[in-house]
Amino acid sequence: MKGGLRLLGGRKLRSPIGQATRPTTSRVREAVMNILSEKLKNSCWLDLFSGSGALSCEALQKGAKRVLAVDNSFEAYKACQANLEVVEKSLGYSVDIKVIKHEVISFLRGETRQKNSPTTNKFPKRFDLVYLDPPYSSNLYLPVLEALLSGDWVGKNSIVICEHSAKEPLDIPDDWSEADRRIYGESALLLVKPTSSYFVDIDSKHPQKGQGL
Repeated sequence: MKGGLRLLGGRKLRSPIGQATRPTTSRVREAVMNILSEKLKNSCWLDLFSGSGALSCEALQKGAKRVLAVDNSFEAYKACQANLEVVEKSLGYSVDIKVIKHEVISFLRGETRQKNSPTTNKFPKRFDLVYLDPPYSSNLYLPVLEALLSGDWVGKNSIVICEHSAKEPLDIPDDWSEADRRIYGESALLLVKPTSSYFVDIDSKHPQKGQGL
């Protein structure tokens, strides 16, 4: 086991080998768990650019019942899978976990979301909480947020937590509203929700059976 990566409760985690990853600091992880404390119980958690899966492990320990983690690195995939399995075994109750090796945006855009999809068949259509932590300078935040909406991964009450550099504040994109914003040293958190108007527009374009246009 490489390095000293640990969960807030002290459990050691496996770190991806040979990767120039930037693990989320324990301070930021603790902040995220505190901010979301009331929403984690029985939640469905989507971890994008998951790395070691530390945030997903913290979420499981705080009551999340389903975790889907996505990362394009094979080493990150292996570490995340191993870490989630260790935490799952320690819980004493059943949870659903799935780790996928895939480029995040193409996954969000390409997943068919069919009921019997082999990647998401244990998960509801939309996720309650999404953690978005790409490389800080990658310019991937807006494309991912767009893909989350276009792929119907989030609902009216979903929250997306964007971890980014405190030196490079994120703008709130169209169709999203700011729920919270915090700074922790060199890292910052932007919490956003889909705007109500976005779903009104979508519903008007896709009326329910029996409704008029």
